[in-house]
Amino acid sequence: MSVMLDILIPTYNRPAALAVTLTSLIAQTFKDFRVIISDQTENFNVADIKEVQSPVRVVQAHGHEVQILKHLPRRGLAEQRQFLLDQATAPYVLFSDDDLIFEAQGVEMMFKSLREENVGFVGSAVVGLSYLNDIRPHQQAVELWEGPVQPEVVLPESPAWERHKLHNAANLYHVAQRLGATFEQPIKYKVAWVGGCTMYDVAKLREVGGFSFWRDLPTEHCGEDVLAQLRVMARFGGFGLMPTGAYHQELPTTVPNREVDAPKVLR
Repeated sequence: MSVMLDILIPTYNRPAALAVTLTSLIAQTFKDFRVIISDQTENFNVADIKEVQSPVRVVQAHGHEVQILKHLPRRGLAEQRQFLLDQATAPYVLFSDDDLIFEAQGVEMMFKSLREENVGFVGSAVVGLSYLNDIRPHQQAVELWEGPVQPEVVLPESPAWERHKLHNAANLYHVAQRLGATFEQPIKYKVAWVGGCTMYDVAKLREVGGFSFWRDLPTEHCGEDVLAQLRVMARFGGFGLMPTGAYHQELPTTVPNREVDAPKVLR
């Protein structure tokens, strides 16, 4: 089945969170997508878990193909993302973490905005609403795109690197409310990177090598999504959107060892 968007979800030992993520895809106003899940859980198959099977069936009943692929051994998140990218046949992909909750208009907003700008990626930074009352004005600086999105070179420790603070806690939620951003009229802004929920033009992502740099990293690493985005942004441009279309379930990380940070090791 030919679709415009493949939603790619790497998962590890989080069947309940994955079920919630899948459930939030059911009511998406954007309809032309397929879901591909890479399961690296070692002790069981997420496809066998009832809580996952039920939303999968509903997503399928809405006309979307869902594939759950077992992918072992674990060689790190960069390799898992490359594996998912290799499965994609759509012209666009949305990399989603396995512990998100999507707004009904979130995917459509990202897709339309990316097509409009014709750049490498667009991100919806995920917000943790447990921080709703944690107001941090010192982390809410934002640089808006006033004209067309352009390629940018962003490096660790550069002034532009500080943009990542906007994605802490619920900062983006507060700024979006203050600026009056809506799903019908989203606001585009400059980013260092966007974690958890990023949509790419597949050809542009593949042109910079995708996540093939996994071979240059140890199995335990972090920042693989950041490095891919930096390379895409330098060549083709990328941007963030507010309001966000995705929220974090705020579970503990499955990557506790963060000593090897891909953009700093392979910069």
